[in-house]
Amino acid sequence: MVSVKAIDVVKNELPVDEESVVLSGDVRTGLVLVDIVNGFCTVGAGNLAPRAPDKQISRMVDESTKLARLFCEKEWPVFAFLDSHHPDTPEPPYPPHCITGTDESNLVPALQWLENESNVTLRRKDCIDGFLGSVEKDGSNVFVDWVKKHKIEVLLVVGICTDVCVLDFTCSALSARNRGFLTPLKDVIVYSRACATFDLPLNVAKNIPGALAHPQELMHHVGLYMAKSRGAKVVSEVSFASSKK
Repeated sequence: MVSVKAIDVVKNELPVDEESVVLSGDVRTGLVLVDIVNGFCTVGAGNLAPRAPDKQISRMVDESTKLARLFCEKEWPVFAFLDSHHPDTPEPPYPPHCITGTDESNLVPALQWLENESNVTLRRKDCIDGFLGSVEKDGSNVFVDWVKKHKIEVLLVVGICTDVCVLDFTCSALSARNRGFLTPLKDVIVYSRACATFDLPLNVAKNIPGALAHPQELMHHVGLYMAKSRGAKVVSEVSFASSKK
């Protein structure tokens, strides 16, 4: 386990000054849920699921669920990625996980109601980066089309893992925005309390061939730092205001 002192050193040397954001109907905002599926969040659900109740992951699910309900009540657009892999398409360095057709690849129980919401777009992806996982055989991109259809100016990104799928998607979305592929998108916001990552202590990783240590709190911070370094806004508080229009 990484010591509290070591984590404090990293946070002091690589600070992430988190903001707060107030959302209103005056700016078209879309919520992106990244991989909040059983295979990553439900205890004992698979090779990459937590082995015991995990506070960071539980908080992420709770916060994401609250946001999803608010967005649906307001009929604001929601896009949910679900990690779903074919058995014959491995994703090294990770072991088989979230196989298509299994409960691992389904939304956690707290979010399964999203499947019946008209303002929600679900996308099963077979790779780490949801932006790439949205590419169709004809070259079109489901996520890009969603942004353009709803004229989204701000993306609010939540989910798991902070430093893997959330980070990769965020960086791709920012690069696509910078290249003009996501007009009218202006800002990508990562909500830290609604993000989480996994914990793999060094003493455990040593006994798993090819595994790297992955201390949860430290890597969560690193993921947020990297997202901000690439141009995302990182916030610790999200609130809603009435539309002025």
